Amino acid sequence: MKSYLVTFALAIIFVVSCNSTSKLPTGQNGEVAAKRGDTVRIANDELEYEILIIDPGFDGWLARAKPRGFYEQHYLENKNIRWVTEWNNRFNQNNRFYDMRIEYSPNINYGYEVNYMLYNYLVYFQQKTGQRLGGNVPEF
Repeated sequence: MKSYLVTFALAIIFVVSCNSTSKLPTGQNGEVAAKRGDTVRIANDELEYEILIIDPGFDGWLARAKPRGFYEQHYLENKNIRWVTEWNNRFNQNNRFYDMRIEYSPNINYGYEVNYMLYNYLVYFQQKTGQRLGGNVPEF
């Protein structure tokens, strides 16, 4: 099992590649959404990638975000590539806001849900911390 982990302050993002045999109830396209306390899990078990976000404020913030389907996957991927690249540059410079590296490859199709959650988390992070990762950050 490969796992990729990002942590800082009160938040954790996991993008995980796994061959799990346990399955949660799925929706369309094999996508899973589960919530426990302050943890949000979004996964596409068919593609074997998931994102876990543990942050007390993110779930409430996400409820006010643009709904699924508002952005196309291509748009989300382009933003994620740009922002994750900048995130990792800051991580490499030992910036205190960036405790862990995000392993996100433009050559992998993570599916809509993973891209949607990563995009929204990165918007949330930028709004919450005042850190700008480049380009426009949507206001809600």
